[in-house]
Amino acid sequence: MPRVRYAARMSDPEANAAAEAAGLGITASLLAGLAVAAGAFGAHGLRGRLEPLALATFETAARYQLIHGLAGAFAADRAARQGGALAARAAAVFVAGSVLFSGSLYVLALGGPPLAGAITPLGGLAFMVGWLLLALSFRRR
Repeated sequence: MPRVRYAARMSDPEANAAAEAAGLGITASLLAGLAVAAGAFGAHGLRGRLEPLALATFETAARYQLIHGLAGAFAADRAARQGGALAARAAAVFVAGSVLFSGSLYVLALGGPPLAGAITPLGGLAFMVGWLLLALSFRRR
């Protein structure tokens, strides 16, 4: 009997969308929490160890990760409450943008290969797309 309920739930698009939104919300929230930890690490563990420009780059990465982690959590919550596919896509793009943008800046700040900087604009583009998708999700509902 539980197997039938599970199969029915998995074939229900609304249940799938809610599960996807919940997973995105958890991921985005964890990214925001990790941004706080990264910011604290930068302020206390890296100050004096990195050049000022590298430390500023690290702080920028943490700031953008926090902002877009929160945006992703908001978009995921919106998707779960209103079933908005655009809001769910926005959440996914915010998560991807955080990984690409902030991740590449962390690599650069910590002395990684300069080629990592080529990834940063892709993350910035993902952020812009995420905001556009989130805006469109309000227009459609």
